[in-house]
Formats: sequence, structure tokens, C-alpha cells
Amino acid sequence: MNTYICEDNEKYKKFLLSHPLCNFAQSSEWAKVKSDWTSKVIMAEDEAGNIRGAMNILIRKIPVLGYTVMLSSRAPVCDPHDEEALSALMACAKQLAKKHKSYVLMLEPDVDIRDKEFNGIVRNMGFHIKNASKNFEGINPRFVYRKDIKGKTEEELIQSFHQKWRYNIRLSEKKGVEVKIGTRSDIPKFHKIMLETGVRDNFVTRSVEYFEKMYDRMAPEHLRLYLAYYEGQLIAGTITILYGKKCWYLYGASSNEHRKVMASYLLQWEAMKWALESGCDVYDFRGVSGDMDESNPLYGIYRFKKGFNGELVELIGEIDYVFKPFVYFMVEKGFKLLRSMRSKIYMLKHKNEVHNENTNN
Repeated sequence: MNTYICEDNEKYKKFLLSHPLCNFAQSSEWAKVKSDWTSKVIMAEDEAGNIRGAMNILIRKIPVLGYTVMLSSRAPVCDPHDEEALSALMACAKQLAKKHKSYVLMLEPDVDIRDKEFNGIVRNMGFHIKNASKNFEGINPRFVYRKDIKGKTEEELIQSFHQKWRYNIRLSEKKGVEVKIGTRSDIPKFHKIMLETGVRDNFVTRSVEYFEKMYDRMAPEHLRLYLAYYEGQLIAGTITILYGKKCWYLYGASSNEHRKVMASYLLQWEAMKWALESGCDVYDFRGVSGDMDESNPLYGIYRFKKGFNGELVELIGEIDYVFKPFVYFMVEKGFKLLRSMRSKIYMLKHKNEVHNENTNN
């Protein structure tokens, strides 16, 4: 089998868009969003020239003796049981790791945790499987909520929702909530309510520059910014990505005001209609907590998504191929501490910002 670094973006994109495990996180466009990383696409072909698998690997230096980390979200893109393709991709990845002095390759396969065959293959290859997380400890969520929309009409789709969710969508329309497709110039307004949401729900959000970069690289073909207005005021918004036959609800934000007009339900419906119009098979609501206890502060996210009557999917989790065990151990410990400190500093800063803005208004 022939493996190589693919420099032909069009060839790679054509393969990715046609593959059942297509994911926007593996796209060349998304790699440009992550511009502080170096992107290298590994491709494996058989003797007849058929592409058997690929991985878009992101590489970045860490502040430890010149080492780098290699990350490939939702990879590998291949038949998860094709051991020959997996081995070929890993052989090429090891060469890349040696060249870039990487201490680890982190993969987050789009593979169900119940797939025992894949689990056995990657363990035998020397991967360390990290799937103890229940909430959002990883780079990508391990528990996701997805809905099969293949071949459905709008009426069939909305009728598949829980009755209360259908009611909330129609209530939002009746109350006069208007959903518009935003432009790049609307991103600062979206970011403002994103910060408000983060402070309210206790999570760290991205900078306005990050969202602008995302828009520049992915819109309008693969990204839409949906904005909900009530009485002329922006009260909620979502960022939705469409790639191949799948559509992802990536970011959502809502103001503390006018929450009773149910704008978030209408935003989801508008995004799902885009997915239908584009011929998608799956609408992916992305992450939920794996802890289904109603006392869990994250339970509300699951409850909201569950009302659209999709399927909860538990993925295998992050799998790491460690090249430098001591460096890996030290970085793992340091990363957890740094992440905790950064989160506390961030929340304190933005709680003050939101409080001051609300006071001034």
C-alpha cells in the first residue's frame, strides 16, 4: 500500500466529501481555521490507486524542549476495520512524528464505543484509549446527540420531534421571532451574547477573532450564522457547519432576556431545514454529558437536544499513540492544571465584563 503526504487539496476534499466518516474537522478549510497549527494530510492508496484512508493531522509546538503534539480530530477517515489501511496510515504518521519531534499522536475517531473489533485493533497497534470522561474534558465531545434526517420532508421531520418541541417552534414563530442568516459583520454581536451565555452556563468561549476566522474559512459554502431577533433585538444565535452529507450545530448563544419566546428552538429548526435542503443524512447536535443524572448542571443541554428525538451516541473517545512516554506524562499533568487555572481566570474576567455592561445599560 502506498502512503504519502497529500498536497492536492481538491483530491483530498473529493475523497473526504464522499466518505461515510466525513467530518468538517478533517477538512482543509477547518485546518486553516486552526492556523496556529501546521496541517499535514496523510493518504493511503492501494496498488490500483484507490484511496483506502486518510488523516488530516495538525501539528503544534509545545513549550517543552522543542517537542510537538500531533492531533487529528475525528480520524482516521477509513473503514475502521481495515487493518491494512490503519497500519499504513500509522507508519506514515510515525515518520511525520520523527520529523517534527512529536511526543504523541492524538486521535478522536468517529467510532461507537460498542465497536469491539476497532477497540481490539487499535489496542494491538499500541494505542492508549482514554474514555473515562463523562462531560466535556476532551478536545471534542465523547458523547454526541445525532438525528437521522435522510430522505425526510420538512413535515415528517418536525412531526418526529417531541410534541412540546413542536409547540415551542410554533410559539416562537407566533411571538414574532425572526431568524436571519448573519454576515461576518454580525459576528461581534453574536460574540457578545456568546460571552453572556458562557458566564451564565459556566463555560469558556472563543475570542471574536476566532469566530471571524471560522467565518472567513468556512462561509458561505460550509457555514451559516443564524441570528434570532425579537422586537428588533438580537436574542440568540447559532453557528452551523455543513460538510458532505452531515450538518453540525457547532455553537449556540442566547441572551438572558426574552427567553420565554423560545428562540433557540426556532434556530435549530431553521438550521435543520438547511440540512434537509442540502441533502444531508445526519444532523449532529454535537456534545452532551454522559452523566444523565438530572442534578448534573449539564443535564439541561441533553434535555434540550433529546426533545428533537435523535440518538445518543457514545464514541470510543481519545486514543493516543505515545512516542515519548515521559514527556506525555508531564504534559498530561501540566495541561490539566493549566486548563483549570485558565478557566477560573476567564470566568472571573468575563463575569465582571457582563456585570459592568448590564449595569451601564
